[in-house]
Amino acid sequence: MTETTPDPLRIAFSPCPNDTFVFDAWAHGRIPDAPALDVTFADIDITNGMAERGELDVLKVSYAVLPWVLQEYALLPCGGALGRGCGPLVLTKEPGTDLTGRTVAVPSERSTAYLLFRLWAAEAVPGGVGEIVVMPFDEIMPAVRDGKVDAGLVIHEARFTYQNYGLHNLADMGRHWEETTGLPIPLGAIIAKRSLGADTLKLLAESVRASVRMAWDDPQASRPYVLEHSQEMDPSVADQHIGLYVNEFTADLGENGYAAIRGLLTRAAAEGLVPPLGPDALSYP
Repeated sequence: MTETTPDPLRIAFSPCPNDTFVFDAWAHGRIPDAPALDVTFADIDITNGMAERGELDVLKVSYAVLPWVLQEYALLPCGGALGRGCGPLVLTKEPGTDLTGRTVAVPSERSTAYLLFRLWAAEAVPGGVGEIVVMPFDEIMPAVRDGKVDAGLVIHEARFTYQNYGLHNLADMGRHWEETTGLPIPLGAIIAKRSLGADTLKLLAESVRASVRMAWDDPQASRPYVLEHSQEMDPSVADQHIGLYVNEFTADLGENGYAAIRGLLTRAAAEGLVPPLGPDALSYP
């Protein structure tokens, strides 16, 4: 009697260097006993939507979407993106632009970037911004440069490249968050279906950690995968991107990581931006 091979777990994450760096070893079968993966690459707005619809087994999503999905998905204690000095930026064509009534492009209305922006704008733009336009993150800087929108909220490697578009950094959402809370900036989370069961969820976390450690131990091994999917990014920018977004919180959220997540979502719920979290919402088997 032959053993049947379990179906690969369906996972979606972005093609950005931090995600491909983290998942390279696992996606290519270099981790003993880790489940096989069927990988879909998708922008964060797409994966947030997938999570809300309950699609796929494992997803990289914005922390901001957690209050809508934690009944069906569990937050894994590793693999995501938190950090310091790595927050989203508000970019404009002219320095010092007043955003009152202005059109702002954002990568997703369920993104952590947008949540941080809303918390910042409540203080910095008392008159309120104008229309919010959602567009893929890589289209935002050209749209600001070409005058299609008045400002853009950018994430990922844009913090290293916005000067190439002749744009100005109006405000750093991460700096505002860190100065007001002292906590790291919670950006992207790894979630998995609770229906997979406690044993599988634990195995997933172990597999993520093993993949992160392998990437750190031999950074060159992941390079082809990183550069293949990094949208013609300069390799030095890809390295900066990985250095900023893959850190101790990627290996383990730890006390500070969980405090940052709770802090963001509690503050956002108090402002009526997200539903409140239940007491055990962030628990992990």
